[in-house]
Amino acid sequence: MQKKWHFRMTPVRAVLLCLSLLAVVLAVYRLVFGLGSATNLNDRWPWGLWIGFDVLTGVALAGGGYSTCLLVHVLRINKFKPIVRSAMLTSLIGYLLVMGGLFLDIGRWFNFWAPFVSWGYHSVLFEVFWCVSIYTLIQTLEFGEIATEKVGRSWHGFFKKIMPVLFIVGIVLPTLHQSSLGSLYVIEVGKLYPLWWSMLLPLFFLMSSFFVGPAMVVVETTLAGKAHGHQVETSVLQSLVKVSGSVMLVYLILKIADLFYRHKAGLVLAGNFEGYMFLLEMLAGIIIPLIICFTPGLRSTKGGLLAFSLLVVAGVIINRMNVVFTGMSRYMGGSYFPSFIEWAVSIGLISAGVLAYLFIVENFNILSEEPRVKEIAH
Repeated sequence: MQKKWHFRMTPVRAVLLCLSLLAVVLAVYRLVFGLGSATNLNDRWPWGLWIGFDVLTGVALAGGGYSTCLLVHVLRINKFKPIVRSAMLTSLIGYLLVMGGLFLDIGRWFNFWAPFVSWGYHSVLFEVFWCVSIYTLIQTLEFGEIATEKVGRSWHGFFKKIMPVLFIVGIVLPTLHQSSLGSLYVIEVGKLYPLWWSMLLPLFFLMSSFFVGPAMVVVETTLAGKAHGHQVETSVLQSLVKVSGSVMLVYLILKIADLFYRHKAGLVLAGNFEGYMFLLEMLAGIIIPLIICFTPGLRSTKGGLLAFSLLVVAGVIINRMNVVFTGMSRYMGGSYFPSFIEWAVSIGLISAGVLAYLFIVENFNILSEEPRVKEIAH
């Protein structure tokens, strides 16, 4: 007899469940009555919270899957094995939530199938749609190896055999759509504020999605340690932070060089709202984390590792919000602030993702290094 399913209900989880159910109700309302009645989007601001945060930011924060996969399964850095499954699970859930947010933002949602048959291959969004869709499918298949340790065990051998191919495809695809999300704003030349517009924007989006991956893994690992008693050696987390910090340092150098090359460095100290937000993004999300990363006394403590990771995650969120909203506000004009429904649906999606993670961790072999395919309770 196989191990039974279980899910421990706590007051916090009950609140998350209520938020998730509220999001479902409001999502149905949006699908029935349209974007106009459910959101504060308008002709000037056609992209709001669901695209800016749920999609552009969500895709970046879910980058821990491909970065960890690259480190463990391609570069063979075995010290990261204890965190690879949880990182890939977090990424899978993140991408499923991204797909949910993207679906809700489609004006005529009942035509969601159109890109599958209408090949607008000249469109950047078309490429992003296909890459994100296929990558989500790849991650689902990768989870098949874990799932078949408990259910459908006859398929486990099949998933084991195809994993190398899935890993390769699953590393290539994110490099395409992570950078292409930046390309969406490269074509906004003259519209996006010069502090963020750059021909290097695709590279900046790709690099930030890579270095935020390890930071998300550290945050997730810390929370998992408190919730499930799963402890990962501090040396492993330190190595993750070093990887993240090394890429961040190159990112910072390129950012500064790009500003001077385009003669836009003076805008940083212009004293306007855009300049202040850019300084916040760089100081809180890049420079302070780099100080923590390259100061052994700070990096060697769990508090320092968590502070580094939280700041990096916050910095990437601020960066995406700056690109989508702050940097476009002068050109777009008018005003936009998310409606209650937009906030509630986004919070509900995150709540559902947390519940899904907790359920899977409690019922599948995620936090352990070695699979338990043969585990049967007699």
